Amino acid sequence: MNEMVFDYLEPPVPAGLRVVDVPVIDATESAIKGFGEIVRDPRAHRIEIVKWPVRGWRRLDAGTGDEGGTTEGVFACEWKGNRLHGRNEAVGGHYVIGFRQPPGSAEAKALAGVAGGPPSRVLLWHANYHPDGGQLFWSLDGKPFVVPVAPPGDDVKAEDFVALRSDGSFGIYIHPDIWHEGVFPVAPSGRFFDKQGRVHARVSCDIANELGALLSVRLT
Repeated sequence: MNEMVFDYLEPPVPAGLRVVDVPVIDATESAIKGFGEIVRDPRAHRIEIVKWPVRGWRRLDAGTGDEGGTTEGVFACEWKGNRLHGRNEAVGGHYVIGFRQPPGSAEAKALAGVAGGPPSRVLLWHANYHPDGGQLFWSLDGKPFVVPVAPPGDDVKAEDFVALRSDGSFGIYIHPDIWHEGVFPVAPSGRFFDKQGRVHARVSCDIANELGALLSVRLT
């Protein structure tokens, strides 16, 4: 099976996509259940590491298959014109993770070259999950943020997503196999402590091209 290849800095987003509003809910212990956990101590919080699958009937040797450990770094987000850029130092990733207005629209063109002001929403074109381990986000600025999530399953739909909101006083941890797409500050920029599985296996959904939609997450 071929690996998926994405241009994360110039994502090919078609015109005329439907916009699906994503419910934003406060990330309480009960609301986050099934998606992840509330984080009180980001350094001590455990990151789940999934054992590597075996191909035949023989079992893994005890104590093997989950020794990759974790990696950590700063996940920085910044609005530049119409685009929200994300840079994940933990895995060396740089992405365009969302937009203010649908790409190619007159409103988007008017924002070209404009300094990023406070955002009212972010439009998502892509989501992913990690089958090998969980991921944790903690605001280094102490400001509110949201993380969009959806339950496990490769046949994900736009309507499956919700956005978990933190007031900045606690972090959000995401279980393995949970659909998500980075972390979104409510300010023009944000810096987050990120901890996740070192292997960093990633399974993606091109929401724009596969589902014919952009996900709208309100930030204000």
